[in-house]
Amino acid sequence: MKRKVIITCAVTGSIHTPSMSPHLPVTAEEIAEAAIGAAEAGAAIVHLHARDPRDGRPDQSMELFAPFLQVIKQRSNCVINITTGGAATMSVEERARPATMFKPEVASLNMGSMNFGLYPMLERFQDLRHDWERPYLEGSRDRIFKNTFADIEHILTACAENGTRFEIECYDIGHLYTLAHFVDRGLVKPPLFVQSVFGILGGIGAHPEDVAHMKRTADRLFGDAYRWSVLGAGRNQMTIAALSAAMGGNVRVGLEDSLWAGKGRLATSNAEQVRIVRGIIEGLGLEIATPDEARAILELKGGDRVGF
Repeated sequence: MKRKVIITCAVTGSIHTPSMSPHLPVTAEEIAEAAIGAAEAGAAIVHLHARDPRDGRPDQSMELFAPFLQVIKQRSNCVINITTGGAATMSVEERARPATMFKPEVASLNMGSMNFGLYPMLERFQDLRHDWERPYLEGSRDRIFKNTFADIEHILTACAENGTRFEIECYDIGHLYTLAHFVDRGLVKPPLFVQSVFGILGGIGAHPEDVAHMKRTADRLFGDAYRWSVLGAGRNQMTIAALSAAMGGNVRVGLEDSLWAGKGRLATSNAEQVRIVRGIIEGLGLEIATPDEARAILELKGGDRVGF
């Protein structure tokens, strides 16, 4: 197959809080519309979290995932990716439950424990509407996102019979070596879908040398057994995406990773970010992958074998 670039769109996440942008999807209807819009704009994969519709806090409840999963599946052929990251305030069992229950084609999997600093956003966003937002952000000074070897193994084995593949999120070089450990043990099978994350406080930076170092290390560890994708946090989003596309990789955008569509300008939708990155990709003379092409590249089981 001629090289096609897979666009993933992470439509809401658990990093940003509702007071930061009026365009951040919160309700099931908003999340479904955001995912469908992103797919129509060119995203082959949509990466999904749920939120409490009353105040927008992250929530891994089955009853909050089910409505938007069903709507997206009915209205779009895109690949659905369910988070096992949830939020750093949740237990691993709580975070993993939607992926184990709904058996998606793809689930995300953070490849290690880490400091995950959200508190600097309080300098920019001071007018917060909901009482949970400030302590949630401030609490990240003294909070670790916990994904121990036992936690990772729990998620891998819980999904082992589902045919679910993983968006393997690597926030630092050590995470690649942790992935190699699980590959050696036979708990993860190629082709690996490695999502390198740049610019999160607590992880690797967003300098071009950081991007090159991450790819060199993955190339050495995994050779042709992996497919590489990147995301850049905040203002780094499109620069990192352009670097990846030029280096032979795939890209992730979305309001989980960045609220912006330019300096000082909030993105009005996830689809807007997809259109921007699609323009970068096509400007490099490359083509984007359709959902079915992404399924072929990543050897996914197909949308007819999910549990929703």
